[in-house]
Amino acid sequence: MRNLRNIRYEPWSAPEQFRGRPLSAATWDLAHDSILCTFGPSESDALIELVRVTTKGKSQESSLITSWDAPCPNPELLCDEVLGLHYFGDSLTACLVLAGGDIVVVREEPMPGEDRIEIVGSVDAGITAARWSPDEELLAITTKADTVIFMSRSFEGITDVTMTVEDLKASNHVSVGWGKKETQFQGKGAKALRDPTVPEKVDEGVLSSNDDSRVGISWRGDGAYLAISTIEGGRRRLIRVYSREGVLDSVSEPVDGLEGALSWRPAGNLLAGIQRLEGRVDVVFFERNGLRHGQFSLRLTPDELHAPGQQIKLSWNQDSTVLAVILADSIQLWTMGNYHWYLKQEIKTEHSALLPTGPLIWHPERSLRLMTVTSGVIHMIEYIFTIARGSTTLPRDFGIVGVADGKLVKLTPLRTANVPPPMALHDLDLDSNVIDIAFNGDASLIAVLHLQGISIFEWKEAEASSPPPSLIGKVTFDKTESSHSVYQQITFVAKSDVLVSQPTCSDSTIKRYGFSDETGRMEEIPTGTSTASTIRTLSSFYQDGLNHAFVQGSSGDLHSLAFGDSSLSHCKLPAYMPWVEIVPYADDFIAFGMSNNGHLYANSRLLVKNCTSFLITTAHLIFTTTTHLIKFIHITNVEDLEVPPDDPEKDERCRSIERGARLVTAIPTALNLVLQMPRGNLETIYPRAMVLAGVRKLIDEKNYRRAYTHCRTQRVDMNLLYDHAPDQFLANIALFIDQVKKITYIDLFLSSLREEDVTQTMYKNTQTKTALDGGIPARVDPNSSIPQDPGVMQTSKVNRVCDAFLEVLKTRTATNLQNIITANVCKSPPALEDGLLVVARLMKEDEAMADKAVEHICFLADVNKLYENALGLYDLDLALLVAQQSQKDPREYLPFMQNLQQMTELRRRFSIDDHLSRHAKALTHLHTLDAFDELLSYTQKHSLYQTALSLYRYNPDRHALLTDIYAQHLESKSNFKEAALAYESLQNYKSATSCYLSSGPAQWRQTLFCALSQSPPLTPEALTDLANTLYEALTESRDHHAAGTIQLEYLSSVENACRSFCKGYFFADAMHLIALKHQPELLESTIDPGLADALASSTELLAECKAQLGAQVPRIRELRAKALADPLAFYEGERGGGDGEIPDDVSVAASSRLSTNRSLFTRYTGKQSIGTAGTGVSRATSKNRKREERKRARGKKGSVYEEEYLVASVGRLIQRVQSVRGEVGRLVEGLVRRGMWERARAVEGAMADVVGICKACIPEVFGTGEVDKKVGEEGEEEYRPIGGDAVLAESIVEAARRKEAPHLDAFERLSLLGT
Repeated sequence: MRNLRNIRYEPWSAPEQFRGRPLSAATWDLAHDSILCTFGPSESDALIELVRVTTKGKSQESSLITSWDAPCPNPELLCDEVLGLHYFGDSLTACLVLAGGDIVVVREEPMPGEDRIEIVGSVDAGITAARWSPDEELLAITTKADTVIFMSRSFEGITDVTMTVEDLKASNHVSVGWGKKETQFQGKGAKALRDPTVPEKVDEGVLSSNDDSRVGISWRGDGAYLAISTIEGGRRRLIRVYSREGVLDSVSEPVDGLEGALSWRPAGNLLAGIQRLEGRVDVVFFERNGLRHGQFSLRLTPDELHAPGQQIKLSWNQDSTVLAVILADSIQLWTMGNYHWYLKQEIKTEHSALLPTGPLIWHPERSLRLMTVTSGVIHMIEYIFTIARGSTTLPRDFGIVGVADGKLVKLTPLRTANVPPPMALHDLDLDSNVIDIAFNGDASLIAVLHLQGISIFEWKEAEASSPPPSLIGKVTFDKTESSHSVYQQITFVAKSDVLVSQPTCSDSTIKRYGFSDETGRMEEIPTGTSTASTIRTLSSFYQDGLNHAFVQGSSGDLHSLAFGDSSLSHCKLPAYMPWVEIVPYADDFIAFGMSNNGHLYANSRLLVKNCTSFLITTAHLIFTTTTHLIKFIHITNVEDLEVPPDDPEKDERCRSIERGARLVTAIPTALNLVLQMPRGNLETIYPRAMVLAGVRKLIDEKNYRRAYTHCRTQRVDMNLLYDHAPDQFLANIALFIDQVKKITYIDLFLSSLREEDVTQTMYKNTQTKTALDGGIPARVDPNSSIPQDPGVMQTSKVNRVCDAFLEVLKTRTATNLQNIITANVCKSPPALEDGLLVVARLMKEDEAMADKAVEHICFLADVNKLYENALGLYDLDLALLVAQQSQKDPREYLPFMQNLQQMTELRRRFSIDDHLSRHAKALTHLHTLDAFDELLSYTQKHSLYQTALSLYRYNPDRHALLTDIYAQHLESKSNFKEAALAYESLQNYKSATSCYLSSGPAQWRQTLFCALSQSPPLTPEALTDLANTLYEALTESRDHHAAGTIQLEYLSSVENACRSFCKGYFFADAMHLIALKHQPELLESTIDPGLADALASSTELLAECKAQLGAQVPRIRELRAKALADPLAFYEGERGGGDGEIPDDVSVAASSRLSTNRSLFTRYTGKQSIGTAGTGVSRATSKNRKREERKRARGKKGSVYEEEYLVASVGRLIQRVQSVRGEVGRLVEGLVRRGMWERARAVEGAMADVVGICKACIPEVFGTGEVDKKVGEEGEEEYRPIGGDAVLAESIVEAARRKEAPHLDAFERLSLLGT
């Protein structure tokens, strides 16, 4: 689909000092980016002049390097001839090979002892051809003595090979007479039985009458082989293939009419030659083994075919994409795509004859730059591959592509007729070979520039069934002018006018042609547009219904031909860009350009360095890269253009494509792109970025039908139709239904609904939107959620949409019954009963529709659940209808249904609810039936006590009976407290006492109350036993104050009561009781021993706390220091060491995406990069996890869990100190009251010390932990450890989190005790 466009045409004519002397050879000088050429020798003058031609600005300058006399040493030649000119840029040396046999070297900077001009070798027999290898290390020479000489770079002979008749045996092409009459069966029906694979004629190698007897040499691109074409024995043209060492590899098979043209494709697979047949000339191809491999015919007129001196030559360019066919008066450039050969360009050379040797030389580095050499002029020409495509702007984006092929333009609208090349929907015939093709902005006009003029075609409708474009205008160039003028490019301007660029020697001219209002014919419109700088690109962009032309100079400067030179001055590119497009954005313009080396620019900003092709749509800049990706950039301000990363799995703006694919065109209407593969075949793809952008645009336009169709065909989640604009969708559900229409399509949408907001997950909008405040660009954060109304957020999205559909569809039951059923079933949870009610209503109105409805609802939901829901509606007919749609055996449900039919209404409802295990509802039916005995047993069977109690809350007798059995049930379930409450409410104090006693000592007051309320009352002995039991239980549970109260009030023991108070540190209560009972003797016998015991216990506890803090806090400090000093050793890494030699493949930071070893943090925090997911995962089982959890709980010294265990231990200790702070305070007061001052000071000081140590260590032990921000960066996948590794990971993460320090109040000391 690619065409060749001329971007450079620079002729150089010999200056006056060289006039009259023939130009004999030329070559490229890569060291000086110039051309070297030779003048002479001639019959009248044997002088050879070596000249360098350099392009400077708009002109070419020539300088004479050297000259010398070169008389021909061969008497058979009238004068010598330059057969080969080559320049070595590394040594600044030129090498000339002359036909007389001399090999001359010209050194521009000779070393001491070297001559500037030196004949380094001579062949006495004379030279017929010579060619340097591509690596410039070997020179192959053929002589008139039929020998091949291989010489090195230092011109030392490597080997000589003689070409003999015996060489024909090299390939052993065996002929068994295929196609000859004597070897064919000639019986009846022989013609019908002829093998179609057998050729009718076998070539014998007949020599062409037009053969010039010249020898051709061509090297393969890698320099490993070379091919030589010679005439063997004056009867046959033969191609020999030699290896680099001079060993004959193969010879060609016989080909009639084979001529001397020879060019080996640099890629190495084909050798091209010329075969002249009667009535046509073919370019034939050979494999390295000498066998034929295809051909194509040249499109020559009879005059060109029989023109005198028509010696055709061939030459491949450096990247094997273009084959140049050199004719007598022109050069044709051919390319191949999809096994078809296209004639892309023709360069006319009628005014001067091309040199017989080296008429065309391709540039060694720039594959599409060449020069043609005639006897007096050198033309430097450069082309680019470009695609002539129509508009990519809606709605005229028909995907029109024009392909030049000689006198044809192959035209295909890829949106409506995706015809694969080399075929096309329409062929436009021209008068001469095509130069350039252009389309206007709306693709209704096509301009074709050809050698003889301009043709304008009109195509009103680019549809597959529409008529072909019609010729509406034509311009014919003057013959005398066209033979000397060169036209490069064509483009549209305004509505239907065209501009044509015409290079001249010093500047460039733009000619304008348009339709005359008077004659209606196309005529030249005088503008006098001539630029001071050389125009390299002429193109246009479309805006406001007009084509706006612009030009690009050789330095990358852009100039508009519509608005004046200043309108595009800010769009200047940093250098000349062969491919450039301008797109209007807002009130400005953006110029996108791509250089030859793949640098893609937006104005002067470099976007990427590996671009291979690009195109522009109204929404995107689309380009392909050398890494075989296609990327999309949202069109916005130049500074805000964002190039997506190389991540096709996660970013919708990036997609993988086939190697070597190039963009052909984009069709936003169809949401697709057309790519051309290297072979030439086309592929149409639907990139996710284009599809989503198109769907969003259609939703905004409320074109739900097309949006739905694209979602369905491109497998886009249907939730996008709602999530992109929720309020708009809910307000236009009727429009959605009217546009989509199909019942099945609406069902598909409803069944695809789910709670996820796809605009925040899989379809995040990657476009940069312009904020309303001051036009500041604001990036839409894909991770931020859109704030919504809290009331809306509480409602299920699926239910909200389904309810909205049901509201609209309630008046469309006749047409959208199926959608109503679907909307009910698709709710979350499914509203099966609502759907069944619709079916039940239809059963009364239309049985046929009811059958369809029940069939559909059974298709959508589990038929067993539907059967149960139908029963739950107490509609036996509906249940029977659903059951018939299921796979149930009628013997399973018919007897049950018949039994139900015979019951009364309430009994039937009870049976149905009981069958469906809806026991609470069934109990209400029994209550309505007033079957209390049955209700009582049903309540006990299914534990429905609460439901039964609520039903009989206004019936005291039955409520009391139910409460009694409920209390017994609670007692049997060991729920003693509630059972005791129930018994007590029934005044069953005996059972209540037992239950309270069983519930625990905390209910001692309720227990004693019920015991004292029993009738008949308890005996004193029983009450004493009960009190003793409660006293022992309270003492065991350390509720000493309650135990003392029981001793005082029920056991009448003041002494034991005081002892209990002292055990609980309630010394004030004990001393008050002694005074109240007038028993002062108990102060010394009970209070003082109690104080002593409490002092001893507290002192021991505080000493243990102090010792524990003194041991654990320094250990925590030591462990943390080790972790910082050597993390690998601390966490038991693979190679922890104290010498600080951390290996290169282990990092203490987040590892790169390509790392194969887990770093410290990735191993012990559960994070890992994509490249290592699962690499070192332990195959641990749950058993290993439990064992690791036990290790973590123990916190063994030296293990990785020790620090976590110690921190938790210190936290528990501080909580213990906080809990005993009040007890120690009461102890200190009691000691002071009894005059034990020193003991009080000791215990108070110990408590103050422990509290002080705890407060001091809290910031250190429970400081703020910070998690490494590099771990688990956004976009990376998490490594999830299992087994023992998971326990360790949890421990590390827990240790890194902020720890909540335990609360500890200050200890207030008594001022009486001093400090």
